[in-house]
Amino acid sequence: MKQYSGLEILRLSKWQRFLYKLASFFAAIPHAIAGFFKRIWGSIKGAGLKVANECRDIVSAFVHGDYKTKISYFIMGFGNMARGQVLRGIMFLLFEAVFIFYMVTTGGYWLSMLGTLGVQGPTKTYDPVFDTYVTQYNDNSFKILLYGVLTIFFIIAFIYTWRVNIRQNQIAEKIQASGKKLKSGKDDLRSLVDDQFHKTLLALPLTGILIFTVLPIVFMILVAFTNYDGAHNGFSNNLFTWVGLDNFNTLLSWTGGKGGTQSYSATFGEILSWTLIWAFFATFSNYFLGMFVAMMINKKGIRLKKMWRTILVLTIAIPQFISLLYVSKMFAQNGLINLMLTDLGWIKQPLPFWTDPTWARITVILINVWIGIPHLMLIVTGILMNIPADLYESARIDGANAWQQYQKITLPYMLFVTGPYLLTSFTGNMNNFNVIYLLTGGGPTNAAASGAAGSVGHTDLLITWLFKITTGAESQYYLASVVGILVFIVVALISLVVYSVLPSIKNEEDFQ
Repeated sequence: MKQYSGLEILRLSKWQRFLYKLASFFAAIPHAIAGFFKRIWGSIKGAGLKVANECRDIVSAFVHGDYKTKISYFIMGFGNMARGQVLRGIMFLLFEAVFIFYMVTTGGYWLSMLGTLGVQGPTKTYDPVFDTYVTQYNDNSFKILLYGVLTIFFIIAFIYTWRVNIRQNQIAEKIQASGKKLKSGKDDLRSLVDDQFHKTLLALPLTGILIFTVLPIVFMILVAFTNYDGAHNGFSNNLFTWVGLDNFNTLLSWTGGKGGTQSYSATFGEILSWTLIWAFFATFSNYFLGMFVAMMINKKGIRLKKMWRTILVLTIAIPQFISLLYVSKMFAQNGLINLMLTDLGWIKQPLPFWTDPTWARITVILINVWIGIPHLMLIVTGILMNIPADLYESARIDGANAWQQYQKITLPYMLFVTGPYLLTSFTGNMNNFNVIYLLTGGGPTNAAASGAAGSVGHTDLLITWLFKITTGAESQYYLASVVGILVFIVVALISLVVYSVLPSIKNEEDFQ
């Protein structure tokens, strides 16, 4: 693709500039993706070098350290206590004791069973007292996988703490060699509420993120490599086991489904395509229409501005569970909209708002506009008030009309400030469960995709399809996990590409 200089771009017509920018955007996508993988490789390489340096430092500290440091390799905290830092030493020693106790009592069992996810499932034994067979529960695949991953996290935390223990001994040994005094226990406690207070505040949130965010994500990824479903729940039914890449092969296979239905891969591609189309229109229709409404309300001479804003904000105040279900009934075959149009003589047959795939998709996009405009109106109102009025005054003096002022002043400022919001709004709309599920439930049913898991509909997004996969008798959690991983990859790639071309990132200095 030919690259133009800034002066050459200005000489192009508006249509040529638009085509050039559009072509530049798509031409940048392969470079952005290649750069992404290059950064990943650089991170892996950097991590490997860091680990190698840490290993060399650990060996060097053991060889050149005193006996207190050497013993600390095996008894954590010994060096600190021997040097008078009793509180630090006790904390290290206590952590080591808890780790050893956990690994001996339960941690070792979870790790040993992680490779098989259980050996013996539920069995029935005869109870002569009650003259009946009683179910006896044995291994639990779910708990083995969960606590196995948790044990691995605990081991990583122990290795990190052990390394900190070694580094603390190195630092203490150097301080003593220089003739300086080491910090006492009181100094450590005082430091936690003074210069190290940020660590104290972040300790609990960081632990919560690891346990309630990172751990479930790792667990969900591992589920994609098992046969965990309603028939293999790992406890009351059969155990679930590792199946490798079979689930990915199932979802990405182009082999047709049962009874001539389309394959899982075709179904996933169709739902993904609709999800991206929905996210695009749901994001940009709300963005530009919300901006237009905010500009109209803020325009000089418009009366009752507070009243118009209040009316629009009411759609936010009413829970979507109520408003969307009501709107869904309004557009039904025998709903208020069809009855009114019939009574007015405008139609003879009810319009297929929810029964025709094209009508259903257009309808949910239009209804989402009604929901999304108030949010954008509130955001844009604040931005409009902060754009310098001198810019508009200068533009009017130079003869710029309203459209030129919007194109050269308003829109660039909007894109600069709200660029990150646009990106998060797009990804949020890809996972917009409420609008689709409460309006259509994913319908109308897609007969061609009936061979896939769940009752796939023409308006189903990937998130609503995930919900259907994980509910019902089958509850194919393993397939839902695979879909979740693929959705993450798609969203991550889109986010990285779009983020790299946002005005907020590329032209930050222009708006300082």
